[in-house]
Amino acid sequence: MGINEYFHCLPISCFPFLLIALLGFSTFAFAEQSGFLSISCGGTASFTDSSNILWVPDDSYVSTGNATTVNFIEGGSSSQFSLRVFPHSHDRRTCYRLPVKNISSSLILVRPRFYYKNYDGLGKPPAFRVSLGTSTTTTVNLASSDPWVEEFIWPVTKDTLPFCLHAIPDGGFPVISSLEIRPIPPGAYESGVGPYTNKLLRKRYRVNCGYNGGSIRYPSDSFDRVWDADQNFSPSHLSKGINVQREFNLSSLKETPPLSVLQSARFLARKNNLAYNFPLDKLGDYYIVLYFAGILPISSSFDILINGGVVRSNFILNSFKAITIFSTREDVSSLNITFRNISFYPQVNAIEVYEIIEIPLETSSTTVSALQVIHQSTGMDLGWQDDPCSPTPWKHIQCEGSLVTSLYLSGINLRAIIPTFGDLLDLKTLDLHNTSLTGEIQNLGSLQELKQLNLSFNQLTSFGSDFSTLVRLQILDLQNNSMQGTVPDSLGNLKELHLLNLENNRLHGVLPQSLNRESLEIRTSGNLCLAFSSSTCNDESATGNPIEIPQVTIFPPKKHSVYRRRAVIIGAIGGAVCALILTGLLAFIFKRKKKRTDDTAQTRATIDMRNWNATRVLSYKEIKAATNNFKEVIGRGSFGSVYLGKLPDGKLVAVKVRFDQTQLGADSFINEVHLLSQVHHQNLVSLEGFCYESKKQILVYEYLPGGSLTDNLYGSNSKKLTLSWIRRLKIAIDAAKGLDYLHSGSNPRIIHRDVKSSNILLDTNMNAKVCDFGLSKQVPQAETSHVTTVVKGTAGYLDPEYYSTQQLTEKSDVYSFGVVLLELICGREPLSRTGCPDSYNLVLWAKPYLQAGTFEIVDESLKGSYDMESMRKVASIASRAVERDASERPTMAAVLGVLKDAYSIQFAFLASGGHLS
Repeated sequence: MGINEYFHCLPISCFPFLLIALLGFSTFAFAEQSGFLSISCGGTASFTDSSNILWVPDDSYVSTGNATTVNFIEGGSSSQFSLRVFPHSHDRRTCYRLPVKNISSSLILVRPRFYYKNYDGLGKPPAFRVSLGTSTTTTVNLASSDPWVEEFIWPVTKDTLPFCLHAIPDGGFPVISSLEIRPIPPGAYESGVGPYTNKLLRKRYRVNCGYNGGSIRYPSDSFDRVWDADQNFSPSHLSKGINVQREFNLSSLKETPPLSVLQSARFLARKNNLAYNFPLDKLGDYYIVLYFAGILPISSSFDILINGGVVRSNFILNSFKAITIFSTREDVSSLNITFRNISFYPQVNAIEVYEIIEIPLETSSTTVSALQVIHQSTGMDLGWQDDPCSPTPWKHIQCEGSLVTSLYLSGINLRAIIPTFGDLLDLKTLDLHNTSLTGEIQNLGSLQELKQLNLSFNQLTSFGSDFSTLVRLQILDLQNNSMQGTVPDSLGNLKELHLLNLENNRLHGVLPQSLNRESLEIRTSGNLCLAFSSSTCNDESATGNPIEIPQVTIFPPKKHSVYRRRAVIIGAIGGAVCALILTGLLAFIFKRKKKRTDDTAQTRATIDMRNWNATRVLSYKEIKAATNNFKEVIGRGSFGSVYLGKLPDGKLVAVKVRFDQTQLGADSFINEVHLLSQVHHQNLVSLEGFCYESKKQILVYEYLPGGSLTDNLYGSNSKKLTLSWIRRLKIAIDAAKGLDYLHSGSNPRIIHRDVKSSNILLDTNMNAKVCDFGLSKQVPQAETSHVTTVVKGTAGYLDPEYYSTQQLTEKSDVYSFGVVLLELICGREPLSRTGCPDSYNLVLWAKPYLQAGTFEIVDESLKGSYDMESMRKVASIASRAVERDASERPTMAAVLGVLKDAYSIQFAFLASGGHLS
């Protein structure tokens, strides 16, 4: 028997009404094969089998494994089949990716066939697991059955279905011979898979009752289900099989069984009970489908029982009628189906038994997108494909259900802090030790579930993230980095922290008193000096050259030299004291000299900054007076705190005090002063002055009493209801004007790099201004298309192309502003843990709705108060602004133009009597 005959050489019903002419059969076969996909695993060429079904090689659907052809003798006949073997699948999934988008049915049948037949001559049949999508469906054990055939009914929700084989310890290499996809009749098996497509069905039995002619399948069943004979399950010699050539109206049967199956039945010739026993190999939930057709000339009446429980009482089966009955049984390990006689003869035509398997939830698209970016940054193949958590977690990842809760990347070169770590909102453990991270710690503030953070053995230089939001953090390991400056106060807000490892860095100064508690272990050795009291650290230790205690050698005593021994000891002590005094004197001179050098550098920087035409240079004493000794905090961030101040002329100001005193922090500070001294626009927050003294970096801005856009949309004292659509448009226009000025009106051009709703401030008249230029970048030449720079910004607003290429352009600001527009439309934050996982990321959730012109996601408080055309314009430009490909995004000038049009339309709408919220 050749390969063509081997796959599908199965008996076909011989009822006369199914026999057709050869040409007619060929036409019928191909016409009925819509949606069929038959894959010969390991095959090298396409072929057509004896049922006229086309088979294709598997090269297009799988990228790994070894193909082989196997010849064997069974039942005296020589047979041949192809096989794909996966010898290197011990640490990753081996998957076929099956295209199902062109199948019109919402359910498909997936039928894999597995052979071993001792193809390798080792006599060791393998065992391995099989999964569909996120669900592990079964364990194949070819030692117990060879071949092994499975059938699954799968709800189609995506364009591609991953079908994967998973090696198990000592189980050998997974193998597969064929893989078939077939459509299922529309509406069939609905009560089994459920209305929410969160279940799949695994076929255990499908029997054609009373038929002894073998199995029936395509073309008798146009959906190519295999209906086996029921002899193995016949209850007793009293039951009989019958075939009757009778037509039935099948329109009421959504499962559309073959007519030939309904024309045979098993019935009991005497007034007794007809019973089937179906053994099951494990405890589980099962779905049963019973088919009845009145092929006898008389009606019959009987009870239907499953495992002793009555499913249908006094069921009447009328002649010429066909009906289907469904039932579900939970937590059973065997099935007994009994038809109890009431009058005349109990009968059944076909039975299907399926195991119900839950399909685990998929990991949120936000998490998957973030992990893909991280994967790309490693430059390695980690085997990260499909869903991170199910059916088995990726390497380096642990999950709780569909949530990624742990990420271990130690020893993998990441080159830089990647902003997408901040998108992994469910992380409890993040281990990035020895991953070549450099620069400041950033974009981790959104990880509010984080308990353990290991950033040790890298080249990190400063605290950049606002750690105060990591409220559940228990362990923070920063040992063996290059951390400089002081330890920020925000660490003291971490009440659950019990281990802070700062060993072997370049930190110095007084530790925050809020860290001085018994429940917290702090490790500080290997730093210049870290203590809770300034008096604990000698002045010399702050110079960078800690004093080494002189070693005193004490010789063993001699019997006759007691006085000499005393003299030696006294001399050694005296020498040690002299050494201490001399070392202290040298350290004092060095410190004085270093201080004069630092003061000179500080003075030069201040003089340069004066020349930038900043409004005012203020002393620290003046700042303290203006803020009433820093009494009223009006904001906090990764930079430090913002205080309300009042200048001598009575003008209110916002005073931003930087906590980061490292060179990196100084560079950011000087950058912001430099930029703000050059830009002057009514929609950019103006700089009123600055203070740049020793260890003091303070910026003084104009004070905008209306708060930030974030405050007004989501704050605890939210003014959300006062933000009508036209007010939101005005805010968006003001912010767009400021950004457009930075991109095209200033010289050199400036990219803001941290556009977000919290950096858009409002005055008393709700006029908006863009603030916070600490991360901004200048574009030095007019013809320069981009700036290559380390990724910085805020999770949820970051341009995906920027953080994957590190090439910053004005389009990066456009993306971030597009997120702000989505906030104004939807009234929700960019990253949120409410709702289903796919709604966590605002861009991924909102964009499909807005592109489709569906406005059901518009902020509830705006409903009925906006013009549809005005909303459509803003939704369209916002969707274009957040395209992943930067070249597809509009310029800020184009965004501004559309916003102005939308504003005019909304204004006309209100003028004509439209409702104002």
